[in-house]
Amino acid sequence: MAIPRAAQTQRRTRIQEEKEELILEAALEVFSQRGFHGSTIDQIAEVARMSKPNLLYYFRTKEAMHRALIDRVLENWLEPLQAFDADGDPEEEIRSYIRRKLEMAREFPRESRLFANEILQGAPHIAGVLDGPLKELVDEKAEVIRAWIASGKVRDCDPHHMIFSIWSTTQHYADFDVQVKAVLGSGRDGADRFEEAARFLEGLFVSGLIVKPAISSGSGVSP
Repeated sequence: MAIPRAAQTQRRTRIQEEKEELILEAALEVFSQRGFHGSTIDQIAEVARMSKPNLLYYFRTKEAMHRALIDRVLENWLEPLQAFDADGDPEEEIRSYIRRKLEMAREFPRESRLFANEILQGAPHIAGVLDGPLKELVDEKAEVIRAWIASGKVRDCDPHHMIFSIWSTTQHYADFDVQVKAVLGSGRDGADRFEEAARFLEGLFVSGLIVKPAISSGSGVSP
């Protein structure tokens, strides 16, 4: 979907690109705190320290800024799932996926909240993405998991719900970070909480899903 910008027909200069990034950074801050409906162009202009007319030169509507951010979030959010390798070892792939998702929760909490707000509102701006490219990607990776199940490497499970479970447990550390830090207490509210979460979730999913090869108890020679 094209983003309507006043400078769209021109060759954008470095300064224009920097201004657009400044605006999107301000919009992300406002949208992630207030949601789409609770945000205004005036609020975004204030955070960006720009006049409203100047901001509207780059993005004509609030919807244009929001969609530009959502498109960027979706691109980044889908990367870890796209990296799920059918030829890889299932245990390592699941561990890596959990790690990548937690890393995103740590590095991009505002983006996660922006996406969560969009979903909670019924996904009015990205419904076509959810039941289009996102569904296609999840269905593709579900087939990878089914192949692992068929080969006896992963226990029988519903692949879609497995993916949903990893989404929910990892993104919790971004969307509910304030709650996590409050409950853990001042001694455990630092960056180490993500490593603790990674180790716990790896153990949870690996022990629950991965089929370990049987270990022979002897030489195989009859007494």
